[in-house]
Amino acid sequence: MNIYRKYVPKYWLPFVTAVICVAGEAGCDLLGPAFMSHIINDGIEKQALQAVYRWGLYMLAATSCGALFAVARNIISSTVSQHFGSDLRYDLFNKILHFSTQSSDRIESGSLITRMTNDISQIVNFINGMMRIFFKAPLTCIGSMVLASMLNFKLSLIIYAVIAIVALLLFVSMRLSYPRYGLLQKAMDSMTTRVEEYLMGVRLVKAFGTYASETDKFESDNMQLYKKNVSAQIVITFFSPLLTLASGFGTVLILRAGSGMFAAGSINPGEISAFVVYMAQILSSLLMIANVFNNFVRTKASDGRIKEVLMMQDDFPPAGGTAEPARKPLAVSFNGVTFSYPGGSGRPALQNVSFSVEAGRSLAVIGPTGSGKSTLAWLLIRLYDPDSGTIRLGGQDIHTADAEGIRRNISLVPQKAQLFSGTVRDNITWGNRGATEDEILRALHVSGANFILNTTKGLETDLGSGGVNLSGGQKQRLSITRALIKNAPVLVLDDATSALDAITESEVRRAILSENKDTTVIFITQRCSTAMAADAILVLEDGITMGYGTHSGLLKTCSVYRDIYDSQLGGLTDGIN
Repeated sequence: MNIYRKYVPKYWLPFVTAVICVAGEAGCDLLGPAFMSHIINDGIEKQALQAVYRWGLYMLAATSCGALFAVARNIISSTVSQHFGSDLRYDLFNKILHFSTQSSDRIESGSLITRMTNDISQIVNFINGMMRIFFKAPLTCIGSMVLASMLNFKLSLIIYAVIAIVALLLFVSMRLSYPRYGLLQKAMDSMTTRVEEYLMGVRLVKAFGTYASETDKFESDNMQLYKKNVSAQIVITFFSPLLTLASGFGTVLILRAGSGMFAAGSINPGEISAFVVYMAQILSSLLMIANVFNNFVRTKASDGRIKEVLMMQDDFPPAGGTAEPARKPLAVSFNGVTFSYPGGSGRPALQNVSFSVEAGRSLAVIGPTGSGKSTLAWLLIRLYDPDSGTIRLGGQDIHTADAEGIRRNISLVPQKAQLFSGTVRDNITWGNRGATEDEILRALHVSGANFILNTTKGLETDLGSGGVNLSGGQKQRLSITRALIKNAPVLVLDDATSALDAITESEVRRAILSENKDTTVIFITQRCSTAMAADAILVLEDGITMGYGTHSGLLKTCSVYRDIYDSQLGGLTDGIN
């Protein structure tokens, strides 16, 4: 189904109105040569000044009407095309918001930015030009051909020959241009991605002093964009003069043939003049059509890229179950879960993992880097579905539940604290816009983020993009605050205190457990001090369960956990909390 069909009901009336204005403008333009023929034949040749005035007024009236039609269609076409662009940008952004994780992994963010900006602008410009020029050019061309043929059919054969040559040149130009513009858009994606990566990692670049390396990478992408642009433009550069040459050659043939026919008495001066003007209008229309087709080639490439986004897989659709958060403790269980990342190495990130957390209790997941700890969080909030096994939340298989409802019942603090531009209040009330001041102050106290209250603007402090004006530890504490204010039945902290010192981390952990006794808490951590405070501990290595139980039990039965403990807390007592 055509993805643009949904816009037809909204824009068909102004579109048709613009076409009518274009038709009126084209009709007025076509009357000009006819009136000029009468001025020459009936006025100048017969020395009848009254006829010159009369036909001159007719010609002026036609030109004025054409100008009014042109103004109207310019206003309509600009308004419609910009509204269409606005709607398409909204739909594209809305689609990206609902991307499945696999879809997000397939298209780079730099490419999405290019499609949202450059590609949509290309389509908007094409629609604007189509309403202004595309319909006018064929109408003017066909009308001029008909009227020229009515004036003198033999002389009009020259026009048909020129049109055939121009059509052939247009066909060849399009066949050569289209693949080049596709490569051009990909090169633009690469450069946008390169700039975005630099802006996101600018501090790291400064820290390592890799300016030369980044400059070389950008220069490589920039040169590729330059080469692809030249490759695409050179086709137009080559064919445009050929089209102009064909147009000029046609005009010369008409004048030569017309002079011979005039000498033979088979045509009068006014008809020759009108014929030359019609020929000029036809050739001008053909050049407009050539320009439209060149834009069409670029637009087709952009259209394909936008359709690719709009046809991407959505996030998991509702599959039954409630979508409303249930504010009561919920149990969490994994039963024989195996999962491999799509498009990855094929090696399972998790293999036959099973565990359960009773409602209102806590679990710590610990293991070496790359053991699959964070993967548990992604599966629990259903960014992915497991290859096998079941995951239950509150006794319900999340595969049969509404994905949005599942996520509303879980507060996640990701490994990398992500804040957004705006105020602190906007960021921490992200999951609960109706939070009261008491709830906000309580969450700030539990997360240890009271420092924000001591600033000049307090909760109204503006944060830069990504919270660049905060330290790593401050961002993590605000990220925890945001999760606490959401007040969901399940709280998952994915190495959420890695930037905090041991004392602050211990205070935050104790506060979370003591102040959220009706919440199921899952700590994903690399610290034994954090794991020891949980009711149960799951030990992972290479995606495999190496141990499950209490701290004291695992010290006796799990060598992986014992090694982690000895490396971090060896020689200290087990009473550390």
